[in-house]
Amino acid sequence: MAAAQGRLSDGAGGMDESKNIKDGAHPDSTAPLPFRSAVEALRAARLRPQIEVEATRPPQRLAPYAYALEAAVVDGEEDLADGRLVLLHDPAGHDAWQGTFRLVTLVRAELEPELATDPLLPEVCWTWLTGALQGRGLSYGEASGTVTRAGSYYFGGLAARPSASQIEIRASWTPREGLGGVPDTAAHLGAWCDLLAQVAGLPPAGPGDASVVTLPQRRGPQSR
Repeated sequence: MAAAQGRLSDGAGGMDESKNIKDGAHPDSTAPLPFRSAVEALRAARLRPQIEVEATRPPQRLAPYAYALEAAVVDGEEDLADGRLVLLHDPAGHDAWQGTFRLVTLVRAELEPELATDPLLPEVCWTWLTGALQGRGLSYGEASGTVTRAGSYYFGGLAARPSASQIEIRASWTPREGLGGVPDTAAHLGAWCDLLAQVAGLPPAGPGDASVVTLPQRRGPQSR
């Protein structure tokens, strides 16, 4: 899987073919029960088949407890978008989070160069994140992040290569806690997958989502 790399910071598939997250390490049995419950909910979540998700090594210094997933939106043998989602937990709470849990993400995909010049693109991409959360009826707070677009142009001996543009979304938010102090992490994962699908240009997953606007699938998806 071509997983999203980089430093994380607080900055029409058939659903009947959905699948679970690939096997990964379970949280330490000494971890607090709310954290273990939140992780198990992530592991049990059902996902649309075009999105491959698996557990990966979490960052070590962002919180006392952390669990990380990496994902790729797959079309055959090609990756259309990729990302990473990290669940953080501090039982003592965190002033900046306004809670004991925090979700941190990095999502990226390549774009058609002409689309990358749209001045409204960053604002649209940010609303995709907030809209994905709201679309699943999720309560959250303290959302923050950045949307970055970059272009690569080739000259001289590399002039035959086509121009390439990329969008990157880095964000974090505090999922509201439910019974037992556990947030609905499975639903937040579903919303995150909705964001990945939009960035990758996949059609809506189910009825009632036809108004969702997605990025056109990029030219020449990245080989896996």
